[in-house]
Amino acid sequence: MEGSEYRIRRFDPSEDLSSVVRLNRVFLPENYPSYFFVENHRRCPEGFLVAEAADGSIVGYIMCRVETKFTDDITLRMGHVLSVAVDRSHRRRGIGKGLMLEAERNLVEERGVDLMYLEVRVSNTPAISLYKKIGYEILGVIPMYYADGEDAYLMYKPTSRAATPERIRRALGSRVRQVN
Repeated sequence: MEGSEYRIRRFDPSEDLSSVVRLNRVFLPENYPSYFFVENHRRCPEGFLVAEAADGSIVGYIMCRVETKFTDDITLRMGHVLSVAVDRSHRRRGIGKGLMLEAERNLVEERGVDLMYLEVRVSNTPAISLYKKIGYEILGVIPMYYADGEDAYLMYKPTSRAATPERIRRALGSRVRQVN
């Protein structure tokens, strides 16, 4: 997928790892070691994308994995957005939205996921707004989810008919305190 100033492509650990680690460390409070990125790419390359600017620099990334949850009557395949970041100087240009939608498309088409989900800081209003605009809903709050004690919203987006509200609650609901 291409924007006017960037293109979204699959992550290449040999070329992109240092840039992704830098984005993670500079722009997110939750930081991961290099091997975490490499291992998640190995397990789910379709869900690990970067946004590359016209000058070749990496200005954003998204890292997802696929999880399976067995409910009473069905197995749900879930795309879990583990981390997404966009360089502050490149925000509000559609890069985050592009990364989210392209990763979702890849995971639905190539891995058959029934729903996408993520955790987001309750204070991260811009991200929450974006996620709602692209179809995510808040399932509930995960108390003290982050290392600094902040709560997270667990947000989800069904991508198949199998992901009914009841099945989503059974698959993910044990992790949250319900929001009214």
